Amino acid sequence: MLARGWPLICLWQLGEAFVPVLIGLTIDRGIAPRDPVWFLLGCSLLAADIALLSYSYRFGARFSFRAMQVEAHELRVEVARHALHERGTESTLLPGETLSLATADTEMTSAMFRQLGYASSCLLAVVAIAAYLLSIDVWVAVVVLAGVPLVVACTQVLTPLVARRTEAQQEAVAGAAGLATDLVSGVRPLKGVGGEDVAVRRYRTASVRARDASVRMAGSWGLLNGLTTSLSGVLLAVVALLAGERALAGEISIGELVAIVGLAQFLAEPINGLGDLSAQAAQSYASAGRVARFLATPHDLATGPATPSRTTRLRLDGVTSGVLDTVDLATQDGLVTAVVTDDPGASDAVVALLEGRVVPEAGAVLLGEDELTATTIASRRTSLAVSPHDPAIFEGTVRTVIDPDLTAAPELVERALVATAADDVVGLHPDGLEREVLADGTTLSGGQRQRLSLARALLADPPILVLHDPTTAIDAVTEREVAHGLRSVRAVPGRATLLLTSSPALLDVADEVVVLRGGRVAARGRHADLLADPEYRTAVLQ
Repeated sequence: MLARGWPLICLWQLGEAFVPVLIGLTIDRGIAPRDPVWFLLGCSLLAADIALLSYSYRFGARFSFRAMQVEAHELRVEVARHALHERGTESTLLPGETLSLATADTEMTSAMFRQLGYASSCLLAVVAIAAYLLSIDVWVAVVVLAGVPLVVACTQVLTPLVARRTEAQQEAVAGAAGLATDLVSGVRPLKGVGGEDVAVRRYRTASVRARDASVRMAGSWGLLNGLTTSLSGVLLAVVALLAGERALAGEISIGELVAIVGLAQFLAEPINGLGDLSAQAAQSYASAGRVARFLATPHDLATGPATPSRTTRLRLDGVTSGVLDTVDLATQDGLVTAVVTDDPGASDAVVALLEGRVVPEAGAVLLGEDELTATTIASRRTSLAVSPHDPAIFEGTVRTVIDPDLTAAPELVERALVATAADDVVGLHPDGLEREVLADGTTLSGGQRQRLSLARALLADPPILVLHDPTTAIDAVTEREVAHGLRSVRAVPGRATLLLTSSPALLDVADEVVVLRGGRVAARGRHADLLADPEYRTAVLQ
């Protein structure tokens, strides 16, 4: 597309440049000597030139714009593919920042295609005009050939300023967008803890920063445009003055004077285009750098070539990692195992290990007989699912939240809803399973989000299910229903469940509770038996 678009854009600029030349030719050959043949020929050539430049721009702009949009689309797909890669990404960007990256920055990066095509056509037009002026008057041509590079060089003084302010503005706007998205998704918790004022102040600060950065960027662009317009105006005035003197002296004809004045006026556009190119390129370069840095972020999950068969055996064998110290822990077929820690960091460390995001410093995390991080993602998913404390809820309906593929049998959906006490989320709403759910579950309460997320995990029915604090937002009565429902679904042959929780209701239905203190295994047993330990009792009943 660029191979067709750029030549047509160049042809458009040449056609624009030839308009005053053809007018001058018509004056000298047709009007001044009153020659009707030359007059009609000149008018015909002028009409043909206008038609040529019109269609050249029409199709050249179409091809160039399409190339730009195709490239922007490809970049968006690449950003989305990296963000949604099965191995995850270690990017620290907020969701709103990633969205800004995939929209505004990819558009600005692909705009380089249009900028280069336009700059090439401007340069070609300037060269063609200079060649024509050389054929008329050497001094006029020298002024143009020396003046245009001088004007462009002078405008480059402001380019670094524009580049710095543009990059700062893009980062500030992306930060404000990311914070806004983060605050909107967490509006319910904010209201629950009375944090609205703090959130408003944080967003106001980010918004003011983005506003000020945008004003500074606009100011630098204004300086650049003002300098370019002023210098090009001076150059055009000098060219017109010199041509007028030559015409009065009889050294050039009236038609040539008209052509030179017309070309001098036309030169303002390509000169401004060349002057703006570096600043526009700086914008595209800044956006391209942001996209490149995101795409260069490493993936989250460690993988290998091993492809274990389906299993219910997941084991931490003498694992040392972060706050964990030589921890032994294993799931068992048909049983529910719970882990209680005295440090939230220990639970997070166990989840990170089981997700494959962290390789242990010592010991091994085994899935079946293979090290977890040595297995492929696809084979890992056939046996293991890890549901984090705050799982994602996507926009859609209750049905698509718990059954994204819409492939589960109705009776299995009903069983998962009943087991998690989420059937009231469906039954108490007139739309039932078709109840609308907004992105991140903002139309649901915290307890409803957790119950639907748990229902989704149970409906997936993996051989090994790891749940991290799945009921922290659920009231005590409902939590006990959920605990018994979870056991009824998961405490069966061919299934193994690992709970990281301090909930008495969940601990009570576990077949074994493993207690971690100071990163080490301190005790094992049934919940009822462990209550005799004062430290354990304090930890789970507080």
